[in-house]
Amino acid sequence: MTTRLPSELVAAGLAPPEKLADLVRVAKRYAVAITPEIAALIDRDDPNDPIARQFVPNIAELTTTPDERADPIGDYVHSPVEGIVHRYPDRVLLKLVNVCAVYCRFCFRREMVGPGKQMLSAEQLDAALMYIRARPDIWEVILTGGDPLLLSARRLSEVMRRIGAIEHVRVVRIHTRLPVVSPKKITPSLMRALKAHGKTTYVALHANHPRELTPSVRAAVARIIDGGIPMVSQSVLLRGVNDDVATLEQLMRTFVECRIKPYYLHHADLAPGTSHFRTTIAEGQALIRALRGRMSGLAQPTYVLDIPGGYGKMPVGPGYIDMCGDAGAMVEDINGIKHRYPS
Repeated sequence: MTTRLPSELVAAGLAPPEKLADLVRVAKRYAVAITPEIAALIDRDDPNDPIARQFVPNIAELTTTPDERADPIGDYVHSPVEGIVHRYPDRVLLKLVNVCAVYCRFCFRREMVGPGKQMLSAEQLDAALMYIRARPDIWEVILTGGDPLLLSARRLSEVMRRIGAIEHVRVVRIHTRLPVVSPKKITPSLMRALKAHGKTTYVALHANHPRELTPSVRAAVARIIDGGIPMVSQSVLLRGVNDDVATLEQLMRTFVECRIKPYYLHHADLAPGTSHFRTTIAEGQALIRALRGRMSGLAQPTYVLDIPGGYGKMPVGPGYIDMCGDAGAMVEDINGIKHRYPS
């Protein structure tokens, strides 16, 4: 059973009794949900457990810094109709639901998701698909939310069928945490619902720590991939969770071993009450530089920053080349040694 109430967190040993009042205060503002699968991963004896840090509320969430904002990546700025975010010419987000199986404490949409938040109405979905249909430059539709895999297989299949009828859309990408937090829900009927006739479907899996990729999660991932759907990963760089080279290396290697291509490592967004999770960009760059010398290119994610205000996602990894005008360039290798290269 999913744990949602502060009293249930304490009863399950996920938080100490003396923190109950703090938990109640946080839960009044931000949604809480921890599935049994995630609860089983939490080490109750470790006050700094990286899984607990991602899901158990913390009083620090009620501290908002001046640079944090309710809509940190500008979803609303680029939402021409309800449910659509159109930030780039060739792709749109389609936000079908505003609920999740779990609620990450660092979520950049934490002001927009939670119990009681509605999925798109039939009329709103019609308008969103009409928007996509009217714009032939849209090549990719990204289903997000909330978690779109919380839809019933019947409803998801109907959405995919309707997207499949739009000629110029060639790719559907589905962003989800469900295979990690509730792997048994990756059922044959849900698998069938992931496909749209004539389109290529990708599933982007969100995981931040290698312990999240349990045998049951790996089996759920295998069901998706063996069903003909390629997978990529998305992770967020989080202080106290994965902000060390060994953890990131193990996470990315595990993705590759599961046949998931590491895709993005996100710099944590400026969502309210999340400053205790954010590293500096320089710290992130140093981690990516260290990974470059330790892992195959298959396992290298792109470190990205979503520019606040809705200006888009940009790579912010370390640089390895200095241009020297007519003299050519200086290129730095994985050991930090610089080599001249002709222009």
